[in-house]
Amino acid sequence: MTAIATGPDAIRQRSFREVWVVSIGHALTHWYPATFFLLLPLIGKELGLNYSEIGSILACQYAAGAIANIPGGIFVDSVGRKGILMALSLFWIGFPYLLMSFSHAYWMLLACATLVGIGNNLWHPTAIPWLANRFPERKGLVMAFHGMGGNLGDAVAPLVVGALLVSFSWREVVVANVIPGIIMSALILFYLGRIYTAETRAGTGESQHERLKGKALFSSFATLLKSRTLVMLSIGSAFRAMTQSALMTFLPLYLAREMGYDYFWVGAVMFALQAAGFLSAPIAGHLSDSVGRRQIILSSMGMTAVVLLFMTFAGGTSAFVFLVALLGFFLFSVRAVLQAWLLDATPRNMGGSAIGILFGTQAVGQAIGPLCAGMLADRYGIMSAFYFLAGTIVVANFFVFFTPMGREAKS
Repeated sequence: MTAIATGPDAIRQRSFREVWVVSIGHALTHWYPATFFLLLPLIGKELGLNYSEIGSILACQYAAGAIANIPGGIFVDSVGRKGILMALSLFWIGFPYLLMSFSHAYWMLLACATLVGIGNNLWHPTAIPWLANRFPERKGLVMAFHGMGGNLGDAVAPLVVGALLVSFSWREVVVANVIPGIIMSALILFYLGRIYTAETRAGTGESQHERLKGKALFSSFATLLKSRTLVMLSIGSAFRAMTQSALMTFLPLYLAREMGYDYFWVGAVMFALQAAGFLSAPIAGHLSDSVGRRQIILSSMGMTAVVLLFMTFAGGTSAFVFLVALLGFFLFSVRAVLQAWLLDATPRNMGGSAIGILFGTQAVGQAIGPLCAGMLADRYGIMSAFYFLAGTIVVANFFVFFTPMGREAKS
């Protein structure tokens, strides 16, 4: 496969405002799950759930995403209206959390988590290839800004919700959470709709060049599955996602139950974790465009393992909080670089399917992580979950190390 042929004039015509709008939308898709991580200790206490049951709620959400991501990615590649798909995804993520505010049963939480997992699969296969195709020479940086949106949602949500929980119940907080998602869905629908209309009239839009149908779509998908780069990156990313999901589930529980933090300070620590990732994402994205994807990923994930090991020795001390922030700097910096590397080796019109596969395998890891960490915590104590995290990130690094660099692909 050969390099994407995109002229510099076409690149200059793209407004970076598009990146900001989509990245803010991405922030909202992360806002809701980040809120839920902070609410889990309260929900678990109210319903009398143990660590395994709490982990199973997240496992159910991610398992639904694993099942839905690949068909969702194929669907995205066959549909031209990306703005509608992004708005629909954002609404679909927020609405089940509203339903949770009316639930008093464990099975209802599982059902709502399943709906979130299904809805979330539409955003990434739509937004990530759309941005990458519009900024092919700045792919790593653009992916980083999109990732920063996710970090922003992850960082601000626990800080805001931690403050709200001082005065309001978790059910009231969940209801109020619906409002920003509705507003952002409408903005995305309006702004990207204008872009779609203008480019369709000019004959330069996605509907003119990027849609596959029928046999051509499934033939291209079958070819995509043979890519060693895609397979190795997806498996490595699944182990990294296992680390992240278990961390996000059990870090608030550790801070609240073992260290005795109130919920405002739990939110503040979770903010520090994500804020560090917010700062590191554009650095890693820019460096990956110039230095190389592999070097950045290997060094970041290696440092993640080291910091996790130090955290197991610093449990219960003030140094633990500092290490949490340092962990965020390395752990969250590589998400965008992984996505850029995968899209480098993927045909332009199969980007949604490739991202669907990546996030599908990640969702498998995300489902397994909290469940395994919960069972370990119940049997050996919660610190055993952090040893588990260090092991999974080492395995992730192993797969990345043996991933071929590949070559940039065209449609």
